[in-house]
Amino acid sequence: MNDRKPGGSGKKNNSHRGTPQPSKPQQGKPGKGQSSPGQRKSWGTPGPGQRGGPFREDSQKGYDRNLGAARKPVRPNRAQRDQNFSSVHTPEGVRLQKVMASAGVASRRVCEDLIAEGRVEVDGKVVTETGIRVDPDTAVIHVDGLRLQLDTTLRYFAFNKPRGVVSTMDDPDGRPCISDYLKKGKYDSTRLFHVGRLDTETEGLLLLTNDGELANRLTHPSFEIPKTYLVQVHGPMAKGVGAQLKEGMQLEDGFAQVDSFKLVDSTPGHVLVEVVMHSGKNRIVRRMFKEVGYPVERLVRVKFGPIGLGDQKQGTIRQMGRQEQGHLMAAVNL
Repeated sequence: MNDRKPGGSGKKNNSHRGTPQPSKPQQGKPGKGQSSPGQRKSWGTPGPGQRGGPFREDSQKGYDRNLGAARKPVRPNRAQRDQNFSSVHTPEGVRLQKVMASAGVASRRVCEDLIAEGRVEVDGKVVTETGIRVDPDTAVIHVDGLRLQLDTTLRYFAFNKPRGVVSTMDDPDGRPCISDYLKKGKYDSTRLFHVGRLDTETEGLLLLTNDGELANRLTHPSFEIPKTYLVQVHGPMAKGVGAQLKEGMQLEDGFAQVDSFKLVDSTPGHVLVEVVMHSGKNRIVRRMFKEVGYPVERLVRVKFGPIGLGDQKQGTIRQMGRQEQGHLMAAVNL
């Protein structure tokens, strides 16, 4: 197997030199007349991850990628607001803004503004009164369409798996496995499990959690969670291969197709392409490329649903922030 990294000699695309990475949006302040990512002009308080907005603390700590709002709640009329208040208010409960602040959304003052702006839902109902009280043990709270995980025992991590590591917590044959990297990062592996798996030779993003309901939904075919891969094959690649993969093919375990296909880089001996697909079948990317005559030389998963690998170093594990957790839950209707 050729160990040359994509982005070698020949035609170059500097955005994919070294370890394959997905294209990144430009960072920095928005230009004149533009709003920041995730921010809606009709909102007085900035959007998720923005200065003065919800989930800002996680962004500053480096936990969160700024993914913006999942959706904007529909502000109810006066009669509906009164009805919503009556249906979710728990007199003996805790003030909603205090629950939100304790969950790390923002300061209590910012949380009050978010409630007043109609950006907070309790048990599926938009509430706008800051005097509302809820039971934090049973209430389901969303901010900008992102669910707050109030259970502090649940944990969420992103692992950039190196090649040669098996997707198990322990390996009886002594091969490198996930728990080895959890120990390096001083994370407790107790009750943690991986969401899906990557074969031993495949690199990239693997989600780890102890949230069983979320993990089951993320891997269930009915939710069709998209996964993005960078695929290196021997080049040049004939025209029409992308169309073949998008049209689909019959494999031994059923029909398979990619959702999208994009050429990223081409050198005299190698081609790097990006494919997106929602199938979670075993070694599906490798089998499809072999079927069209281009065995995979290197395979990296760079995105799982809304969570991207970004510039995370290979072999590292990072804690996901509340905004990322909320987007994962939104992807599976939680």
